[in-house]
Formats: sequence, C-alpha cells, structure tokens
Amino acid sequence: MNRNQPPPDRQRAHPIRRTRLPGRWHQRLVLDDGRTLWLRPIEPADAEPIRQTFSLLSPEEVRMRFQHPIKELKGDLLRRLTQIDPRTHFALVVAEPLPPGQALVGAVARLAIEEGGRRGEFGILVSRFLAGKGLGHLLMRQLIRWARLKRLEEIHGDVLEENDAMLALAESLGFRRERVPDDPGIVRVRLSLRPPTAKDLSRTNPD
Repeated sequence: MNRNQPPPDRQRAHPIRRTRLPGRWHQRLVLDDGRTLWLRPIEPADAEPIRQTFSLLSPEEVRMRFQHPIKELKGDLLRRLTQIDPRTHFALVVAEPLPPGQALVGAVARLAIEEGGRRGEFGILVSRFLAGKGLGHLLMRQLIRWARLKRLEEIHGDVLEENDAMLALAESLGFRRERVPDDPGIVRVRLSLRPPTAKDLSRTNPD
C-alpha cells in the first residue's frame, strides 16, 4: 500500500444499512451478512451483559483494547463504563435488538472529555464476532459527531503499535500519529476538530 494514501474505507467495503429508531443516537443496523443489531447509548442495565460478553473475548482482544491483561470486568471499572455523566462522557453500544439488560453487547465505544473541556479521549472495542463489518468506522464517526456537538478541539486515543486495524481506521478518518515517549509500544492518534485558520488555508492554497 502506498503510505501516502489513506487505507481503504472499511465502511464502504462492508456496507451497513441504517434506519433511525425512536430516541437520540438510536439506529437499527443491518449488516452485510443479514444480522440485525441496535446502535444506542449505553445503559446501566448493560453492565451484566457487557461483563458476560467480556468473558468471551480472547486475551489478545483484551490486550489490544486495554494495553494490558484484564481477566474480568467488574466493580468500579464496570460501573464507570455503564454509569456515565452525559455532560462529560458519551458511550454507545452495538447490541442485540432486545431491551438493555437482556441484549448481548458486541461493541462498545466511549469518549470522555478531559479536564479543561477542550479535548476528549476515545476507546472502542468490537468483539471478534462482529469484526470486519464496518462497525468500528461507524462508531468512531458517531464519537466524532458528539465531540463536534460539544465543541471539542481534539480527540485522541492510545493504540498498540501492532494494532494495525485500529491504526488504519484512525488514519482513514484523518487522525495523525505520534509516539508516546514513555511507552514505545504505544501510538497516540489525534484528530483536530478545530476549523482551519486563515494561516492554515494559506499554507494549503498558496497564491
């Protein structure tokens, strides 16, 4: 692949049919293999289904998302994930088309506004049972949309340098990469959400 060109857009390679459902951020998804899922905000009732789904993840899937081994989601970590402050946090799930608490959850995406209110940190986990269907791309675009509504200037996330799928996804959406000095195995990806200044435009459109 030409390193000067963005990687292929996986969302186009694996189209997802979407229709709106009642409620903000609610959508009905039909994957290219015919499976029907719901995209919706996370609910406290999702805690137990998420814990159950987490137990089905491989150690490699867990390491790719959390950068270190975690045997079980429980306690404070699970509560922080499912009981969020909507003023500073945003989290979506892709789940079975059943009520929260009954539906297995196959993907989770979250964005937390950092102190200062100008930047946010994202995290996305798509289980291998839904991998390669364009859900990561869809979830990231929703996080970006929420960040713009909150008038954030930037969102970022830390990714293992071997996580080629996540790095390619970020690059396809315009994120730039940088090294983390204290951790050579981590790549930080950043997306600026600030509108271009006149100085920026003059650099890209010289007279």
